[in-house]
Amino acid sequence: MRFFNRISLSTPESVELEFTLAGIGNRALALVIDYNILAIVLLIFWIAWLLFFFGLMGYLEQLEGDYSQVPYWLLGIALLISFVIYNGYFVYFEVMHQGQSPGKRITKIRVIRDDGRPVGISQSVIRSLLRAVDDFLFIGTFFILFGKQEKRIGDWAAGTLVIQEQSGDPSRDRRSLSILQDKSVDSLEADNLGISREAKTLAEHLPEIADLSQLLPDDFAVIREYLRRRRQMAPHARTEKSMQLAHQLQTLIRLEVIPPGTSSDRFLEAVYLAYQQQQE
Repeated sequence: MRFFNRISLSTPESVELEFTLAGIGNRALALVIDYNILAIVLLIFWIAWLLFFFGLMGYLEQLEGDYSQVPYWLLGIALLISFVIYNGYFVYFEVMHQGQSPGKRITKIRVIRDDGRPVGISQSVIRSLLRAVDDFLFIGTFFILFGKQEKRIGDWAAGTLVIQEQSGDPSRDRRSLSILQDKSVDSLEADNLGISREAKTLAEHLPEIADLSQLLPDDFAVIREYLRRRRQMAPHARTEKSMQLAHQLQTLIRLEVIPPGTSSDRFLEAVYLAYQQQQE
């Protein structure tokens, strides 16, 4: 008997990935944790703001002039800052930490796009702004409980899903986990993929100049799928696809410049090998 629903997604590169949806229990627990953290942050902010407010009003009372509107302005500013803190909390963590707020990290769930890609700032902003609507009368809870994809309103509007990680493993789905576990097969497969010596040399240096920790198992799957299919692709399509993937990966792993003289194919091969070596 399955307690969690599973879903298959197709990436823009036509790679099929299977995920386990987070479930209402995990999502509720994550939200409780996040709201407790937010409550502490907002409490500290309001205490500091009140100290500032009374100090400023005490100072203004000693000056001449009409400052009767100042308290209303200060209240408005405080509410605006609170709104930014509330929404900024979720946006910051989801965008900067691969779809995981502190609550989601503890409960081992994360937000992804409908195509399996990491959530971006626009998706996270939409989800956060609609959170109040979902919380009102537990509307979001009903959408999650009775929807096949377990999406709240914010997820539908942003085009996102909340999935769970496998316990004790950083991967986001079982298929990705199998990619990481089958080391011997991958080692043999590297030769079958036609990986060059230049790529092997570059792979040894990549961890020194790039942040490979940003790569996720489904990113690895996309690279491998391209390397498998490239020989059957038309030259123009192959060049275009390799350049597109290389640019995306360069940004993802925070590599300032691809080493001079390195083609897109060699770069993709090197990233493939470097990631594989890091998992060993």
